[in-house]
Amino acid sequence: MSDMTNNGDKILFAEERKRKLVDYINEKRSVTVPQLCSDFSVSSATIRNDLRELDEAGFITRTHGGAIRKSKTRNEPVIDKRVSGSEEKKTVARLALECIDDGDTIILDVGTTIVELARILNKKRDITVVTNDLTIASILEPFEGVQVVIIGGILRSGFHCTINHGTASLLNAITVDKAFMGANAFSLERGASAPDLSQAEMKKQMISVASKVFILCDHTKLETNSFMNFASLKETDLLITDKIPENFKESYGDADVEILTS
Repeated sequence: MSDMTNNGDKILFAEERKRKLVDYINEKRSVTVPQLCSDFSVSSATIRNDLRELDEAGFITRTHGGAIRKSKTRNEPVIDKRVSGSEEKKTVARLALECIDDGDTIILDVGTTIVELARILNKKRDITVVTNDLTIASILEPFEGVQVVIIGGILRSGFHCTINHGTASLLNAITVDKAFMGANAFSLERGASAPDLSQAEMKKQMISVASKVFILCDHTKLETNSFMNFASLKETDLLITDKIPENFKESYGDADVEILTS
């Protein structure tokens, strides 16, 4: 069987189908294999394979006969297993790019959404980027008009970034115009959070030297919480997301945080 889904008149390829599966499961909270087979027009074998891969990557939790939404305390899948490059992440990146002016000095945090922002940063000029993400540094290296400052430290295995030793001295010595921070979870109650203690501490240090703080996350991460908070609502100048789900629109409209969405 071809690894495509015939969803009405639209054919969904495997990675797009998986992204839509995650959104669907997050929305429904609990689903069965027959239900998914019917709604996505694929075989049970294909659905079971998709659920297995998404479970291993940390996006959902498989159950006997189906799947449930991941626990609100999000785990952090290693970067090589993440479903990256989604249209949602690219939308957030494009919105974030609008907030960068030629001549800015910025921090780019880690994460697949921030990587998408780095990929299009060649549209700006005379930018200085401070980052601890080796993938982002390699993307930016050939860009004319972009100077890269890499924060040293201990390499975090599986995530292509540095943490801990050596980071505080550099960050305490600099000031940046804007910090663009990825978040594993964001809620109105706790703000932005991350599952790893060392990474959360790094994010806090980055925020402390930035004149403005921008939190980037797609809508699937809204109103979820991870292990450690790194930015409260008061510390967030702008939340950038692809959309606000209907059931959150009223609360986010009343919230004390500025939001940029498509």
